[in-house]
Parts: sequence; C-alpha cells; structure tokens
Amino acid sequence: MSKEISNWGHYPKIEVEENSFSSQNQLKSILINQKSLIARGLGRCYGDASLSNEEIVSTLKFDKILEFDDQSGVFEAQSGISFEAILETIIPKGWFLPVTPGTKYITLGGAIASDIHGKNHHAEGSFSRHVIEISLAGMDGNLIKCSPNHLEDLFWATCGGMGLTGIIQTVKFQLKKIETSFIRQIQVKAKNLEHIIELFEKYQGYTYSMAWIDCLKGGNGFGRSVMMAGEHALLSELDSKQKMNPLSIASKPKLMIPFNFPDFALNTLSVKAFNFLYYTKHPSKIKESIIPYNPFFYPLDSILNWNRMYGKKGFVQYQFVLPLEQSHRGLVEILNRIRKKGMGSFLAVLKLFGDQDNLISFPMKGYTLALDFPIQKGLFPFLDELDQVVLDHGGRIYLTKDARMKSEIFWNSYPKAKEFKDILSKYNPHSQFNSLQSKRLSLT
Repeated sequence: MSKEISNWGHYPKIEVEENSFSSQNQLKSILINQKSLIARGLGRCYGDASLSNEEIVSTLKFDKILEFDDQSGVFEAQSGISFEAILETIIPKGWFLPVTPGTKYITLGGAIASDIHGKNHHAEGSFSRHVIEISLAGMDGNLIKCSPNHLEDLFWATCGGMGLTGIIQTVKFQLKKIETSFIRQIQVKAKNLEHIIELFEKYQGYTYSMAWIDCLKGGNGFGRSVMMAGEHALLSELDSKQKMNPLSIASKPKLMIPFNFPDFALNTLSVKAFNFLYYTKHPSKIKESIIPYNPFFYPLDSILNWNRMYGKKGFVQYQFVLPLEQSHRGLVEILNRIRKKGMGSFLAVLKLFGDQDNLISFPMKGYTLALDFPIQKGLFPFLDELDQVVLDHGGRIYLTKDARMKSEIFWNSYPKAKEFKDILSKYNPHSQFNSLQSKRLSLT
C-alpha cells in the first residue's frame, strides 16, 4: 500500500510504496524483485534525495551495533542506527562522534550518503575522513566491501553519493576520545559581516565553531552575528555538580510543536523581530561557559517537530559554500539580495570549511551559509537567482539540502560530476538506485 512521504522540509510530498528490511536476505529479495528504488533513513535530509516515484526502502529496522571497542574507539553498526542511539552507547564509555551535523536524529547510512560535515570541518573534515570500511548491497543484493584502500572509486562515490551506489549495509569508523560530555563554549558578538569573518580567523584554533547571522539587517549592522566556538571540556574544568556525572547523556526532549503554524506566522516582520531579540540578548563581552553537549551540537533537537513552524506548505533549506577568496564578496551579494527581497531566515548558520575530502563531497575551503525559506510565491525563481550568484563565485549547493536545483547548476558547480557519473555507470549501470533528485540532476 502506498503512503504519503516527505522529508524534513515537507517538500516535496509524494505517494509511494515503502518497504523495510531487518536482514541482508530480506534486502536481497527486495533488490532482486525491484528495478528502481532508493534507501531512506529518518528522513532528515531536507529535499528529495531519499524520495523516489518507484519504491523507497527504509533502513530503520536494520539498526544493530556490530562492534564497539571501548579501548580503541573503533565502532561498527548497521546503517539504520541513529546517531542518538550511538551517542547513548559511546558517551558513557568516554567517546564521541568524530563529526556530527546539527541533529542527532539521522542514521549512520544517511551520514555516509551525505558525507556529513559539522562545526569542526575546518579542523577535522567530513565524516568520510574517519571511516574505515563500508559494506553495501549492489544490484544483486550481494555485499560489496570498500574502503579508502580497497575499491577506492566505490568508496569515494558512496561517501556523499546520495545513496546512488547501492544500499549501505554497515559502516566501521573511528570515534573521538573525550574526558567529559560537556563543552567549553565561548560566545562572541560580531557587529557586522567583516567582524564575523575576522572572528572566524581569530578562533580557527578551536575545534568547533559556527555563527548565527542576521540576514535582514542593513546599514552598519549588515551581517551582524553571534559566534559560538567550543572544545570538549576536561574533567578538571567541570564544576562540582557536573563532576558527579561527567559523561552524562542528553535527556529526551519535552517540548513539541503539535501542529503546523499558519503560513503567515513567518514573515519579514516576525523574522526581523526574532533577529533583533536574538542578537540583543547576547552580551557584548565574550561569554565563557561549560555546557552539556546537546545545546551546543543539537539546539533544535530540544523541540520535536520544529519543522512545523514553517506551515503546511513546508520549506526548503538553502545551503551553499563559496571558495575562501570569493566568500566575502559572494556573501555580501547574496545577503543583499535576501534583504532586498525580504525573504529572511531566522535559522541562518555560517561556518568555515577546510579542504574538500572526496569526489562528490560538498565542502570546499571557504564559508558556507545555510538558510531556511518557507515555500511561498516567487521563492523558486529567487533561489534560481541565488544559484547563479553562487555559481558565478565558484561555489556550489549542498545536495542533502537541495529540493529544486537545476541540472545545469549542479554540473557546472561540481567539478568531478562526470567522474562521479562514470563510477555510477560501473556500479549502478541500469540506474536501479535512483531518486527524484538524481533524475532531476541527470545523474540517473
């Protein structure tokens, strides 16, 4: 029976068959009998990368831990396990994820397919840098193992390849050793765009950094921001209460948005009001504190179903990266266009990337900005304009957040796209693994 499915942005919505599997034999049966499909985990990608008009295969029942060496930090699990479940297992033993995005409600398989990045990309790269081995099911359902040293072409096409090389089965990767689950955080206010770029340069020595940016403010406050930077806190840095449980895990969220907000709730005035309050509530002086990991890495996870704030029509997240030498100029042009259009986003996150890790990975050395836009009249033509600005400055759009980019933008902004497609032709020659996105971008 078909059902309506959408990802986190609630756009697009499709009617489709969804199967699931809990063993390799079950998956093999699905693959032998289905000519066209894509894998899907928790649906936290924002666009259509894990949606298909043919069939979707859910990985959520394939979620077992296979190995956890709490001495070396080597961890292996099935692809459907969530980052939340991994954290609950590894933190009490003094380990943490090597890379994590802004939500822990993603699957391990999704982390590989997106080659996720976090607040530490400038220091520690994407998730793929820490992966030891991947196994995936090909067209016949049989397992193929790949690594940075074995079937390298398949490995690097799978990391960031949006599920187009096969169904990811298991992932073995290296964890990060920690003394406590707390973060030593600093918060610094930036008066404008030039100031926040100076702060990123000043605090590059911190492992983790990001900034909230006001995308609607003009004049002297254009690009005003609040930077957050942090390190895993040492035991000696905790207060007496925190030392009672230094490796505590996050409590379950208690807040929930029970219904979709009306479409008019998020508008230029409400975003401006939020931005004013958020910026002014932060003190002018540098603020230092020791906080739990959850509010530092996953602030929005404390509110279940926060995507309902954008209303029934849904929203798209628009994330781009610009090369370092073009970042300031490109950010000025894009923020000016957003301000003049009045299509502001109160969730606007700026980060600094290090070098690109692999074949089809999104990051490059430079600045990335992520913005949420409610679906409304005129939005998509406006985003097409922004795409061209990004392209003109040598940047690109993040496939995991993409729901509408045109094929020519993708092909002109990912320099190794042809090499990636050639590898797909080798391992997925009949385009059995395909999605709405892969068809839209002429990859399958």
